[in-house]
Amino acid sequence: MQKTVSRPLVREVRSDIDLAAHIRPANISDRIAFRFVKLLRFFADQFFAKRYGHRAVVLETVAAVPGMVGGLWLHLKSLRYMRDDEGWIRTLLEEAENERMHLMTFVEIAQPNWFERFLIVAVQLIFYNLYFWLYLFAPRTAHRVVGYFEEEAVISYTAYLGEVDAGRHENLPAPQLAIDYWQLAPDAKLRDVIIAVRADEAEHRDVNHGMVKQLDSRKDA
Repeated sequence: MQKTVSRPLVREVRSDIDLAAHIRPANISDRIAFRFVKLLRFFADQFFAKRYGHRAVVLETVAAVPGMVGGLWLHLKSLRYMRDDEGWIRTLLEEAENERMHLMTFVEIAQPNWFERFLIVAVQLIFYNLYFWLYLFAPRTAHRVVGYFEEEAVISYTAYLGEVDAGRHENLPAPQLAIDYWQLAPDAKLRDVIIAVRADEAEHRDVNHGMVKQLDSRKDA
């Protein structure tokens, strides 16, 4: 029997996206989401400092959780209510897959040590369960958390790019995985990968903030 190999879809690097976009917290749900993400950012800054490659490895394992959780929950909800999902399931699952590809790329770049691999397991175990219950009872807040998380990701990757451009991080050759996935030039470097990943994160930011807006409009209807 022939073995089937799963290959991710290719992505186009967007250059038309606003990297500075920010949604100001407007209610208690937004403020909870914003402060939670800022708390996560504080711990990440304390632990990783300017080790951006290692930060990316750990945080991308977290970033890949919400899309899968949301997609699974909406899939089950669509089955229960026998109602169309309006494209949300595919969008969220594609987001999860995209974040996983970020992880696979930075694993090749940063080569995480045994402690970081242990940390990934521990963080994922905690965050998965936390986010699952949050999405179950407060999907609006859950999507806002992701929106703010992605805002912080854009900031982090911009800082990472600055470190590479300043020569404080070596501008390594891009992994072949990244070249194939984002259709980069054969001689692409780390900075090209960072630009591609940052654009993805900005897109996820806009999608999740947009989902919050749609949930709000449903309540008002």
